[in-house]
Amino acid sequence: MVSVTCPTTPFDGQKPGTSGLRKAVKVFEQPRYLENFVQSIFDCVDGLAGATLVIGGDGRYHNRTAVQTILRMAAANGIGRAVVGRGGILSTPAASCVIRKRGAVGGVILSASHNPGGPDGDFGIKFNAANGGPAPESMTDAFFARSKVIAEYRTVEAADLDLDTLGETALGGMAVEVIDPVADYAALMESLFDMAAIRGLFASGFRMVFDAMHAVTGPYATEILERRLGAPAGTVINGTPLEDFGGHHPDPNLAHAEELVERLFGPDAPDFGAASDGDGDRNMILGRNVFVSPSDSLAVLAANATHVPAFKGGLAGVARSMPTSRAVDRVAAALGISCYETPTGWKFFGTLLDAGRINLCGEESFGTGADHVREKDGLWAVLMWLNVLAARGLSVAELMAEHWGTYGRTYYGRHDYEAIPQEAADALIAELRGKLPGLAGTDLGGRTVAAADEFAYTDPVDGSRSDRQGLRVGFEDGSRIVYRLSGTGTSGATLRVYFERYEPVGGEHGLDAPVALKPLADLAAELAGIERHTGRTKPDVAT
Repeated sequence: MVSVTCPTTPFDGQKPGTSGLRKAVKVFEQPRYLENFVQSIFDCVDGLAGATLVIGGDGRYHNRTAVQTILRMAAANGIGRAVVGRGGILSTPAASCVIRKRGAVGGVILSASHNPGGPDGDFGIKFNAANGGPAPESMTDAFFARSKVIAEYRTVEAADLDLDTLGETALGGMAVEVIDPVADYAALMESLFDMAAIRGLFASGFRMVFDAMHAVTGPYATEILERRLGAPAGTVINGTPLEDFGGHHPDPNLAHAEELVERLFGPDAPDFGAASDGDGDRNMILGRNVFVSPSDSLAVLAANATHVPAFKGGLAGVARSMPTSRAVDRVAAALGISCYETPTGWKFFGTLLDAGRINLCGEESFGTGADHVREKDGLWAVLMWLNVLAARGLSVAELMAEHWGTYGRTYYGRHDYEAIPQEAADALIAELRGKLPGLAGTDLGGRTVAAADEFAYTDPVDGSRSDRQGLRVGFEDGSRIVYRLSGTGTSGATLRVYFERYEPVGGEHGLDAPVALKPLADLAAELAGIERHTGRTKPDVAT
């Protein structure tokens, strides 16, 4: 088997966003494009020689081709063992689990998460470090710097490997081990939750629907929910992973999980509904005629954590991304534990988790997780909800009413304006940034501005600093508006606008969230001049 060094030249724009490098499939299909970025990773990661590397992805179009390319390059770069999910598949949280269990130097995860798939869709790649979490900014900055000067990459000349048969083969001097992508993850879940209590819940006649959205969690949910926990066959819908996600958008929200929402808000609705996204790290939680916002989900799980075996000793601390509502802050205050506010991006939770400062965290973009891995974890969140419901003997609606009655209700919403021309998005943010210093003490829409700033974060563990992480406008009544450009899109810019309104204990808790938030949403659009800058009169997605 021949190892070869291939000349190359840099591509513009190989800068990882909040979750790796994401581009249209057609961009990744260009000769040398994937190779350049993979070699940039290998050139910057220490300790590769003889090490174990985990490789897998969400099964979207181009996944199998990319896995074969990365395997050949790994062999040429001195990796000792490559651990690959069967079929090239590993959910993102399962990849984190395997990295940690195997003591790997890290893992290459192939996914564009909740972005559309198929030949005309998106593709993505990211590196997770030895702790199982997304590479920190210091590493991704190094990858980008290397990609701008790269002149060659290394590979071996070899035929494609069989990725569908469990077992071990050799590729040059590297062992390639194809593993069951579900087994290690399912075993980890069984160690965290009261599986007997959840089995009893299903045996009592409790009904749920889990929508895998034709994405990676189908096999995981079928194995755990139906086979191990006894949920009836058919509990998992859209459970077969497809390269194009069945032509749908694999984003678990009210706009894209239409079939699930119809069932939970329709006649003879089940007790519980949930969905996960393309790579399995996001979740949406529903009860009968109830949508649980991700911010509320994090708060409810924090308040009920001790009902779950993994947290029976209590929580060390919690963390949330800055745009996530402050509902969990109130729970943390009541529990007497720390609550950290971080930038958006799961990597910012990693140092806090590794240092033992927190063991539960979440972000408003349908992500929740804990210290069992270093990624957000959609199916884990579903199992934690099931464990809490089994322990408490309450419906989702009853649990939410109890929570709001104890802590007050934070109405929360997000508007996404997608594929905005980058220049227009940058101009909007620059203009709004210029307004912030003069807003404190002024009246906007009948509310007095308490503070307005641009969020910056200094990591309390490693001292690293991240600037320009979102614009915040807070009001004296506890309401808040946040503006942020997302780093997960592949076309133009996505403007995310978040708003929250707090109703204290004894306040008005029964409103529909869009009705409660409309004045803030209107104010947010007016303050930023969204229509003037973008021509948009309404968001593409409202959640």
